[in-house]
Amino acid sequence: MFPAAADAVPRPRPPQDPPPSKRRDAFFDNAKYLAIVLVAVAHSWEPLKGDSRILEGVYTVVYSFHMPAFIVISGFFSRSFDMRPDRLRRLITGVAVPYVLFETAYSLFKRYADHDPGMAVSLLDPWFLTWFLVALFIWRLTTPIWKLVRWPLPLALGVAMLASVTPDIGDDLDLQRVLQFLPYFVLGLVMKPEHFRVVRRRSMRIAAVPVFAAALAVGWWAVPRMNTEWFYHRNAVQEMGAPWWTGPVMVLAMFGSSLLLTACFFAWVPGRPMWFTALGAGTLYGYLLHGFLIKGADFAGWFDHAWLHRPLGELFVSALAAFAVTLLCTSPVRRVFRFAMEPDMNWAFKKDAVDVARVRERTTAPREKVDA
Repeated sequence: MFPAAADAVPRPRPPQDPPPSKRRDAFFDNAKYLAIVLVAVAHSWEPLKGDSRILEGVYTVVYSFHMPAFIVISGFFSRSFDMRPDRLRRLITGVAVPYVLFETAYSLFKRYADHDPGMAVSLLDPWFLTWFLVALFIWRLTTPIWKLVRWPLPLALGVAMLASVTPDIGDDLDLQRVLQFLPYFVLGLVMKPEHFRVVRRRSMRIAAVPVFAAALAVGWWAVPRMNTEWFYHRNAVQEMGAPWWTGPVMVLAMFGSSLLLTACFFAWVPGRPMWFTALGAGTLYGYLLHGFLIKGADFAGWFDHAWLHRPLGELFVSALAAFAVTLLCTSPVRRVFRFAMEPDMNWAFKKDAVDVARVRERTTAPREKVDA
C-alpha cells in the first residue's frame, strides 16, 4: 500500500539534457571563433605588411583559408534553409537588416572619421566588411536551388569561373565576391558531419604540419611574384591585367589550395569545450564590430609609428587585434548591440496563418478532466 501511494505522488523531474540535434557542437563554435580571430588579425596586418616580406607571406596564407573556412561552416549550417516563413523572417532580421544598419554606419564612419566627403551611403556598394552579409543573404536564398540540382559543387565552380572573366558584372552588391566565393558555401551545403570527423583524426592533425609549413614557404616565395588581389576574389581577371584564361585556372587553383589549408585548420580545431567555445555564438558581432577599431586606428594614424613595423610591434598589433575581437564576441557586447544584429521585428511581419491556427487550437481545445 505505502509503496503504491508513494509512487502516486508526483516527483520533480530531473533536469534533462537537450536532444542531440539541439546541442551546440563545441567544434563548430571553436572553429568560428578561431576563424574570426584570424580575420581580425589579418586585417590588422594590412597597414603593416608592406614593410615585411615574411608578414606579407603569412598574410597571404591566412587570407587563402580564413574566409573559406568561415563560409564552409555557414553553408553547413544553411542545409535546412528553405522558403518557410519563419526562416525567411530570420534571414531578413539576422542578415538583411544588419547589412542596412552596418553599411550605413560604416559609410558614415569613413566619411567623417577619415574626412572623406565623397563617401556616400550606398546600399548597392558594400564597403570593407559588409560584403559578407550581402553574400550570405544571396547564398541562403539560392540554397533550395543547390539542394535541387544533381551536381551542385561543379555547377558552383562553373559560375565562379565564368564570373572571373566577366568584368561587366560590376561592383554592385560586390557580386564578384558573391559568385567567386560561392563554391565554398555550396561545399558546406553538401558536406555531412562525418566529413568534418575525417579531417579531425590524429593522422590528419599530424599531416597538416608539413602541409602548412610548405604553404608558408610558398607564401613567402610568392610575395613578389603574385598579385594579392587573387585572394580577395573581388575583381575579374581583366581588371588585374592578366590573360583571360588565367581567371578560370586561378579559381580552380585557389579553390584547391584553400580547401587544403581549410582542412588543415579544421584538423587543428579542438573538438572539446574550451574557454572560448561560448564566444563562437557571437562571431558575427566580432566580425562586424572589429572593423571600426581597425579602420579607426588606421584613420587616426596609429599604424604610422615606426616601432609597429618591426617584429615586436607586429606581434603586439596581432595580440591586440585578437584580444579586441575576443571582447567583441562576449555576452555583454552582444547584449548592447543585439538591437542591430538580432532586432525584434515581429511588428513588421504578418502573422503566419499556420501558427495562428495552432494557437487557436490550443486555446479552444477542451481540457481533460482529472480524476479525484
